[in-house]
Amino acid sequence: MRSLVIFFISTIPLVSSSQGVFSNTTSAVLQSVISDYSNRFRNIKGETISNDPQSTDYASKVQIPGSVNAIITKYNSDSKKEIYSWKCLLLESDDFVLVSRRYKELHNQIRNSIVKIEGEKPFIINGAYEIPDEEKKFTTSSFYLLPATGEMKKIKIELTMEFYVTEWKVALLVYDQQQETTLTLK
Repeated sequence: MRSLVIFFISTIPLVSSSQGVFSNTTSAVLQSVISDYSNRFRNIKGETISNDPQSTDYASKVQIPGSVNAIITKYNSDSKKEIYSWKCLLLESDDFVLVSRRYKELHNQIRNSIVKIEGEKPFIINGAYEIPDEEKKFTTSSFYLLPATGEMKKIKIELTMEFYVTEWKVALLVYDQQQETTLTLK
């Protein structure tokens, strides 16, 4: 029998176990987002936050506990296919060491998480860790689903760490990997 230990670091609940899964509520949020990916996040899309010629931002009805915010963005394009992304700003701080440590912890929690979507076989989230570098100002660790079938082959999950003017921000993003639009944190 595996033991499960929950750590609370700042406001982000983390879980340590032999499979590296999130706490139940965080895993449930990520599972909700991934499950609604093929619906273009229709079931988790809330009120319109902003609208401009290039994109429309909506509040997300689901957000990882302790995070700053979660936003769904619809990108306006000439193609007939609607392009959406979900991003959750997990933390902000001016302390590089603190943020990079949490970034690694979050990566370890996401990697090997199991996602169960109704009507599908369970997926495992897998991906490589990229080491943050204070001089680089941007780090991203990309994840994918195993085994990816059908539309789920297109899903992209990223954990990013980026420096904005005076502070570091860590975010989790879910979007269509064929999307050519550069995603930025808002």
